[in-house]
Amino acid sequence: MTSAETGRRQDGPAGTGHVPAGAAGEAQDDYALTPVPEEARYSWFSVAVQRFGQVSSFQQFMVGAVLGYGMTFTDAVIAITVGSVLLEVITILMGVAGVKEGMSTSVLARWSGFGRKGSAAVGMLVALSLAGWFGVQNGVFAQGMHDFAGWAPEWAWALVGGVVVTVISVHGFSVMAWTAYLTVPAFLLLAGWSVVDVLVGHSLDDLLTGAPPGPALSLAEGTTLVAGAFILGALMSPDMTRFNRRPSDVVKQTLLGVTLGQYLIGLTAVLLGHAARTADIVGIITGSSGLLGTLILVTAIVKINDWNLYSSALATVNSIDVLFGRRVPRRSVTLVIGAAGTALSAVGMADHFTGFLETIGVLAPPVAGIVIAEYYVVRRYRAGLERARHGVRPPERLPDWLPLSLVCWATGALAGEYLDAGIPAVNAVVAAFALYAAVGLTLRHRRNPPARQDALPDRLPDRTA
Repeated sequence: MTSAETGRRQDGPAGTGHVPAGAAGEAQDDYALTPVPEEARYSWFSVAVQRFGQVSSFQQFMVGAVLGYGMTFTDAVIAITVGSVLLEVITILMGVAGVKEGMSTSVLARWSGFGRKGSAAVGMLVALSLAGWFGVQNGVFAQGMHDFAGWAPEWAWALVGGVVVTVISVHGFSVMAWTAYLTVPAFLLLAGWSVVDVLVGHSLDDLLTGAPPGPALSLAEGTTLVAGAFILGALMSPDMTRFNRRPSDVVKQTLLGVTLGQYLIGLTAVLLGHAARTADIVGIITGSSGLLGTLILVTAIVKINDWNLYSSALATVNSIDVLFGRRVPRRSVTLVIGAAGTALSAVGMADHFTGFLETIGVLAPPVAGIVIAEYYVVRRYRAGLERARHGVRPPERLPDWLPLSLVCWATGALAGEYLDAGIPAVNAVVAAFALYAAVGLTLRHRRNPPARQDALPDRLPDRTA
């Protein structure tokens, strides 16, 4: 490891306070702490395929099956529509900030409401959440492979799955893009084949108009499931969109990816829930299709789990940088987190963290509300960030903590957890956004009052003398 990679905090051209590792070193590290330069950006299609891969995952199948088990098809369409629109707004706003600044979520948080150490807190929350979900999904992969190929124990499959995904994530965005090129079409083809196999013999009219086979879900409950399933992905949008070339790319890929992912996968799963009369989508597909279902499981998990690990590593790198003044390579951090998540899933411990992960998940949505409020409304550091795009460093004299963000963070989390009306995840985002925007604008107005406009005199002085 070079001194540039682990150097102590010094002034650097990217404004992150580090000795620059050089263009090659930054590229190899996927610009974990520095803005992604224009020449390192990717085509719209390369990023869009990965976005679609995120929102067309097995998780969307599970959500759709739950909706189909407890709602009519029409109500499920409404729930998916409302939840998708709300997600798209948050995803686009976060994603546009990412493409403009070229920064990951946790690094962007330094100049978007949280300060240096506040961004480390955001990073630790994200790192813990996504690393945990990496382990949980790797455990699902291992269980599915063991059920199909019983000759190997679950822990062996967990090791295989964890190693493969870790290797992909270590190599970064370019290899993850190629992985998406392969797994997304494969997933869609295999899932389509399996869906046809399950739906054969069922009347489409009965599936579209029939009553739900399970206990009824309200429209609010259904919308909550849709919005809550991807809210962490919406928060982490800058991790991906910093590789886009223009804001319009973010809008296109979000509208296309989220809409198709939610409707194509979600509504298909609704029909499966009606046809099979169960919400167990894993059992529906793997049980009816054998090898086909197992391959679906593999492709679905690989194309989402590499991003769980990748974003977790980015957030960890930022937290270590802020808290200890040390720059650690993203690849090394990815290896450590991947090894830990793989080991936990191999010994069966990852599943026990699901409840804990869902609990700390209420802390994620308010972060998006605060970042959006600061970046688009309060704009305390926007001038400095805009100067940085033209080769000048972002503001270096950042506060460690911004008390306002901590108060708004807590308020949003409480609103999401205890407010009965509405959608919890959206309540959390809106509450944090509204409070931060209102107080932030008031404080900015007090610090920088508008210049006084003196009244013109009744008559101009005589200058002829």
